[in-house]
Amino acid sequence: MAPRENVMVVPRPLLFRDGEWQGFRDGDVDHLLDTIRAGHRFRPRHEVEVDPAEPQIIPYLVFRYGDRYFLTHRLRRSSERRLRHLYSLGVGGHINPEDVEGARNPIEVGLRREWEEEVMYSGDFEHRLIGAINDTTTEVGRVHFGLIFLVEGDRAEIAIREVDKLKGALFTLDEMRSYYLDMESWSQLIFDHLVRKPPARLQAAGKQLSIL
Repeated sequence: MAPRENVMVVPRPLLFRDGEWQGFRDGDVDHLLDTIRAGHRFRPRHEVEVDPAEPQIIPYLVFRYGDRYFLTHRLRRSSERRLRHLYSLGVGGHINPEDVEGARNPIEVGLRREWEEEVMYSGDFEHRLIGAINDTTTEVGRVHFGLIFLVEGDRAEIAIREVDKLKGALFTLDEMRSYYLDMESWSQLIFDHLVRKPPARLQAAGKQLSIL
């Protein structure tokens, strides 16, 4: 955690005006982007890590190339102590004030920054929102809210930047099943969704670059 880091949060009643739901939601989530843009503020991260009243907003990117997805393993030196040694189906991080300054879309800026900090990938960055996660069953989940984006890769060459903190590789969903019990809760929710309802290819949907 960076010293005095401020992160984007949104009051829980704003996120759940029609009643709070749990788990992965893939229908009628686009409006959340407008809600977050209009209702966010920034608070010191050390305060909101223990305050579920204002969840931290986390853009979370799932990378797919063909029928394979990028799975990472958080090592002992991972910055998030509570998730060490667990597997993740996505790359995600906080949105900071510098992501907002002069930006028309701070969510887009934040997710791109996090992506470039975490991985080395020189292919196309076609992405779209496929769902959102609210999981208050875990210590981490209670204080975070996830916006889940699918990145459609056009090449398989993807690698971790901070190899002392993470390692990663591409797997099919069937190959990934053996890691399921060791996945963080968000990744288990995303895995279940991908198995149950695989997202259509962007090319089949008119090659939409981004819904943001």
